[in-house]
Amino acid sequence: MDVVTPTYGGDEAGMICGYHFTPGRAPEPLGAAQAVAWLQAQALAAPGDRLAGDFLWLHMNLSHASAERWLLQHARLCDEFFEALRDDVRSTRIERANDALVAVVNDLSFDFSFDASDIATLWVSVTDALVVTARREPLRSVDQLRKAVKGGAPLRSTAELLEHLLRDQADLLVNVVRKTTMRVDRIEDQLLTGRLNTQRASLGTLRRLLVRLQRLLAPEPAALFRLLQHPPAWVTEHDLQELRQATEEFSMVLQDMVSLQERIKLLQEEVATMVNEQNNRSLFVLTIVTVLALPINMIAGLLGMNVGGIPLAEDPYGFWIIVAIVLTFTALAGWWAFRRQRDND
Repeated sequence: MDVVTPTYGGDEAGMICGYHFTPGRAPEPLGAAQAVAWLQAQALAAPGDRLAGDFLWLHMNLSHASAERWLLQHARLCDEFFEALRDDVRSTRIERANDALVAVVNDLSFDFSFDASDIATLWVSVTDALVVTARREPLRSVDQLRKAVKGGAPLRSTAELLEHLLRDQADLLVNVVRKTTMRVDRIEDQLLTGRLNTQRASLGTLRRLLVRLQRLLAPEPAALFRLLQHPPAWVTEHDLQELRQATEEFSMVLQDMVSLQERIKLLQEEVATMVNEQNNRSLFVLTIVTVLALPINMIAGLLGMNVGGIPLAEDPYGFWIIVAIVLTFTALAGWWAFRRQRDND
């Protein structure tokens, strides 16, 4: 087999990369034509002729117009895989479809920037001889898997490749939780110093991200339970145990995300309390100013009327008498306002 260096942008069939795994040898990259030849040879071979541990991994770009058509013509995947491609339900799940496994895995976009929209879906079909992963935009976990395979990672079965993908995704989630925790720590330190700035919006963005990650990445318990109880015959007990451990690691990361959500919720409540206190202080100052200005406004309004009989109009000390009256009533109003504030506290 001629060695082909795959291009990550995808070839004419929409294949991003392809690798041929054989026991005792490093994974060999291959192109679409070589993959077709291998698949046709496997279709014509007798059931017992295939070497154990000999399988292909094909990574497809569904944004390419030819990708899905090529899979239909050459890969002979189960109908459940193509139904999952068109299904609007994107929750993470691994289901058995006859003798194959069909997985829907939500992953972080390659240009992930801690935004709730930076999450996309990866579709996976796994048999004993073929693994197909398909996505519509670059994703991080499957790219980590591609780099590991390109570096010669020894994968002895298709189930181990799937387990490697899940562990890569769990590692990325751990990194997301770690970086989110650092951001929350920084925001909390700023809140303790009384600097609110735009931290309310930052906390809301982080919380929406964690909620979306938890909702999309949490594996469906029923589907996973059915798979672990009745796996395909080609899945060994060792692979089943490794898959179970990978899902348990996933669950632990999701529990950390739930705890972080609760912490962010408490910080949001603290921020809301601080904002309310600032608003109450501002409202109190405005009330004091209004109360203190009330006597002079009322007296000025009365004395400013152009009618006869205005008192003290001819008195040489009338101005000072009015000033004294205004100051007296202003002092009484201020005393009453501050007393009410002390009573409320």
